[in-house]
Amino acid sequence: MASSSSSIDEEGIEKQEVTPLEKHVMFFDINKDGVIYPWETYKGFRKIGSGVLLSTVASIFINIGLSGKTRPGKWPSPLFPIEVKNIKFAKHGSDSDVYDTEGRFVPEKFEELFKKHARTNGNALTASELDELLKANKQPKDFAGHIAAKSEWKVLYLLCKDEHGLLPKDTVRSVYDGSLFELMAKAKQSKKHERG
Repeated sequence: MASSSSSIDEEGIEKQEVTPLEKHVMFFDINKDGVIYPWETYKGFRKIGSGVLLSTVASIFINIGLSGKTRPGKWPSPLFPIEVKNIKFAKHGSDSDVYDTEGRFVPEKFEELFKKHARTNGNALTASELDELLKANKQPKDFAGHIAAKSEWKVLYLLCKDEHGLLPKDTVRSVYDGSLFELMAKAKQSKKHERG
Protein backbone atom coordinates (compact mmCIF):
# COMPACT_ATOMS: atom_id res chain seq x y z
CA MET A 1 0.00 0.00 0.00
CA ALA A 2 1.17 3.51 -0.75
CA SER A 3 2.03 5.68 2.16
CA SER A 4 0.61 9.07 2.91
CA SER A 5 2.93 12.03 3.13
CA SER A 6 2.58 15.07 5.28
CA SER A 7 4.66 18.07 6.23
CA ILE A 8 4.79 20.62 9.01
CA ASP A 9 3.94 24.21 8.09
CA GLU A 10 5.44 27.39 9.59
CA GLU A 11 3.04 27.32 12.55
CA GLY A 12 4.03 23.75 13.39
CA ILE A 13 0.73 22.33 12.16
CA GLU A 14 0.87 19.05 10.27
CA LYS A 15 -0.72 19.31 6.85
CA GLN A 16 -1.46 16.46 4.49
CA GLU A 17 0.00 16.52 0.99
CA VAL A 18 -2.40 16.43 -1.93
CA THR A 19 -3.21 12.82 -2.88
CA PRO A 20 -3.02 11.66 -6.49
CA LEU A 21 -6.83 11.36 -6.55
CA GLU A 22 -7.18 14.99 -5.38
CA LYS A 23 -4.62 16.07 -7.98
CA HIS A 24 -6.60 14.16 -10.61
CA VAL A 25 -9.74 16.26 -9.95
CA MET A 26 -8.02 19.57 -9.13
CA PHE A 27 -7.62 20.26 -12.84
CA PHE A 28 -11.36 20.93 -12.95
CA ASP A 29 -11.22 23.39 -10.04
CA ILE A 30 -10.82 26.31 -12.44
CA ASN A 31 -10.77 29.06 -9.78
CA LYS A 32 -8.72 26.92 -7.33
CA ASP A 33 -11.09 27.38 -4.38
CA GLY A 34 -11.31 23.67 -3.50
CA VAL A 35 -14.84 23.32 -4.91
CA ILE A 36 -15.76 22.18 -8.42
CA TYR A 37 -19.09 23.32 -9.87
CA PRO A 38 -20.65 21.86 -13.05
CA TRP A 39 -19.60 24.87 -15.13
CA GLU A 40 -15.99 24.28 -14.05
CA THR A 41 -16.23 20.61 -14.99
CA TYR A 42 -17.59 21.72 -18.37
CA LYS A 43 -14.72 24.21 -18.88
CA GLY A 44 -12.19 21.56 -17.88
CA PHE A 45 -13.53 19.10 -20.45
CA ARG A 46 -13.44 21.81 -23.11
CA LYS A 47 -9.81 22.62 -22.17
CA ILE A 48 -8.76 19.04 -22.88
CA GLY A 49 -10.44 19.01 -26.29
CA SER A 50 -13.86 17.49 -25.60
CA GLY A 51 -16.79 18.66 -27.68
CA VAL A 52 -19.72 20.63 -26.34
CA LEU A 53 -22.02 17.59 -26.04
CA LEU A 54 -19.55 15.35 -24.17
CA SER A 55 -18.51 18.27 -21.93
CA THR A 56 -22.13 19.06 -21.08
CA VAL A 57 -23.13 15.45 -20.38
CA ALA A 58 -19.94 14.79 -18.38
CA SER A 59 -20.36 17.91 -16.22
CA ILE A 60 -23.95 17.01 -15.34
CA PHE A 61 -23.26 13.30 -14.75
CA ILE A 62 -20.06 13.86 -12.74
CA ASN A 63 -21.29 16.68 -10.52
CA ILE A 64 -24.66 15.10 -9.75
CA GLY A 65 -22.96 11.76 -9.05
CA LEU A 66 -20.16 13.08 -6.83
CA SER A 67 -21.51 16.17 -5.09
CA GLY A 68 -23.40 14.48 -2.24
CA LYS A 69 -20.59 12.00 -1.60
CA THR A 70 -17.96 14.72 -1.20
CA ARG A 71 -20.14 16.79 1.13
CA PRO A 72 -20.88 14.41 4.02
CA GLY A 73 -23.25 15.80 6.62
CA LYS A 74 -24.21 18.81 4.50
CA TRP A 75 -27.55 19.59 2.92
CA PRO A 76 -27.79 18.79 -0.80
CA SER A 77 -27.00 21.80 -2.97
CA PRO A 78 -28.84 22.56 -6.22
CA LEU A 79 -25.47 23.73 -7.61
CA PHE A 80 -23.96 20.22 -7.18
CA PRO A 81 -20.52 21.28 -5.92
CA ILE A 82 -17.74 18.72 -5.49
CA GLU A 83 -15.36 19.29 -2.57
CA VAL A 84 -11.85 18.35 -3.72
CA LYS A 85 -10.55 17.52 -0.22
CA ASN A 86 -13.30 14.88 0.17
CA ILE A 87 -13.00 13.25 -3.25
CA LYS A 88 -11.87 10.00 -1.59
CA PHE A 89 -15.46 9.57 -0.35
CA ALA A 90 -16.65 9.45 -3.97
CA LYS A 91 -14.60 6.36 -4.82
CA HIS A 92 -17.08 3.94 -6.39
CA GLY A 93 -17.35 0.18 -6.55
CA SER A 94 -16.44 -1.97 -9.56
CA ASP A 95 -13.22 0.00 -10.03
CA SER A 96 -9.60 -1.07 -10.36
CA ASP A 97 -8.53 -0.21 -6.77
CA VAL A 98 -5.49 1.62 -8.20
CA TYR A 99 -6.47 4.35 -5.74
CA ASP A 100 -6.72 3.16 -2.16
CA THR A 101 -9.48 4.34 0.23
CA GLU A 102 -7.51 7.53 0.96
CA GLY A 103 -6.97 8.39 -2.72
CA ARG A 104 -3.32 7.28 -2.83
CA PHE A 105 -1.85 5.54 -5.88
CA VAL A 106 -1.18 1.81 -5.46
CA PRO A 107 1.52 0.83 -8.02
CA GLU A 108 0.97 -2.92 -7.59
CA LYS A 109 -2.70 -2.62 -8.58
CA PHE A 110 -1.75 -0.48 -11.57
CA GLU A 111 0.76 -3.05 -12.82
CA GLU A 112 -1.77 -5.83 -12.21
CA LEU A 113 -4.20 -4.16 -14.65
CA PHE A 114 -1.75 -4.52 -17.50
CA LYS A 115 -0.45 -7.97 -16.50
CA LYS A 116 -4.00 -9.33 -16.50
CA HIS A 117 -5.53 -7.50 -19.44
CA ALA A 118 -2.91 -6.13 -21.86
CA ARG A 119 -2.29 -9.25 -23.94
CA THR A 120 -1.92 -7.75 -27.45
CA ASN A 121 0.67 -5.23 -26.29
CA GLY A 122 1.96 -5.29 -22.70
CA ASN A 123 2.12 -1.48 -22.65
CA ALA A 124 -1.38 -0.69 -23.90
CA LEU A 125 -5.01 -1.80 -23.85
CA THR A 126 -7.17 -2.48 -26.88
CA ALA A 127 -10.91 -1.70 -26.86
CA SER A 128 -11.77 -5.37 -26.28
CA GLU A 129 -9.17 -5.71 -23.49
CA LEU A 130 -10.69 -2.65 -21.84
CA ASP A 131 -14.11 -4.31 -22.02
CA GLU A 132 -12.63 -7.43 -20.37
CA LEU A 133 -11.07 -5.27 -17.62
CA LEU A 134 -14.45 -3.66 -16.92
CA LYS A 135 -16.18 -7.04 -16.86
CA ALA A 136 -13.55 -8.48 -14.50
CA ASN A 137 -13.90 -5.53 -12.08
CA LYS A 138 -17.71 -5.52 -12.09
CA GLN A 139 -19.05 -6.35 -8.65
CA PRO A 140 -22.40 -8.18 -8.36
CA LYS A 141 -25.41 -5.87 -7.99
CA ASP A 142 -23.21 -2.75 -8.29
CA PHE A 143 -25.02 -1.07 -11.16
CA ALA A 144 -24.00 2.50 -10.25
CA GLY A 145 -20.34 1.62 -9.69
CA HIS A 146 -20.15 -0.32 -12.94
CA ILE A 147 -21.74 2.54 -14.91
CA ALA A 148 -19.29 5.02 -13.33
CA ALA A 149 -16.27 2.80 -14.07
CA LYS A 150 -17.43 2.12 -17.61
CA SER A 151 -18.05 5.83 -18.27
CA GLU A 152 -14.61 6.85 -16.96
CA TRP A 153 -12.73 4.23 -18.95
CA LYS A 154 -14.72 4.70 -22.17
CA VAL A 155 -14.23 8.48 -22.13
CA LEU A 156 -10.52 7.97 -21.42
CA TYR A 157 -10.28 5.55 -24.34
CA LEU A 158 -12.21 7.88 -26.65
CA LEU A 159 -10.01 10.88 -25.81
CA CYS A 160 -6.62 9.16 -25.49
CA LYS A 161 -6.36 6.12 -27.76
CA ASP A 162 -3.53 6.30 -30.26
CA GLU A 163 -3.76 5.93 -34.05
CA HIS A 164 -3.71 2.12 -33.67
CA GLY A 165 -6.68 2.08 -31.28
CA LEU A 166 -4.49 1.41 -28.24
CA LEU A 167 -4.74 3.10 -24.86
CA PRO A 168 -1.08 3.47 -23.78
CA LYS A 169 0.04 2.44 -20.30
CA ASP A 170 1.82 5.79 -19.79
CA THR A 171 -1.43 7.61 -20.52
CA VAL A 172 -3.34 5.50 -18.00
CA ARG A 173 -0.60 6.10 -15.42
CA SER A 174 -0.90 9.87 -16.00
CA VAL A 175 -4.61 9.61 -15.17
CA TYR A 176 -3.76 8.07 -11.81
CA ASP A 177 -0.89 10.43 -10.97
CA GLY A 178 -3.04 13.44 -11.84
CA SER A 179 -0.97 14.82 -14.73
CA LEU A 180 -3.01 13.73 -17.78
CA PHE A 181 -5.47 16.63 -17.96
CA GLU A 182 -2.74 19.28 -17.72
CA LEU A 183 -0.80 17.50 -20.49
CA MET A 184 -3.91 17.31 -22.69
CA ALA A 185 -4.73 21.00 -22.14
CA LYS A 186 -1.14 22.02 -23.05
CA ALA A 187 -1.22 19.82 -26.18
CA LYS A 188 -4.52 21.39 -27.27
CA GLN A 189 -3.14 24.88 -26.62
CA SER A 190 0.04 24.24 -28.65
CA LYS A 191 -2.02 22.89 -31.57
CA LYS A 192 -4.03 26.15 -31.48
CA HIS A 193 -0.80 28.18 -31.65
CA GLU A 194 0.51 26.10 -34.56
CA ARG A 195 -2.70 26.72 -36.53
CA GLY A 196 -3.07 30.37 -35.55
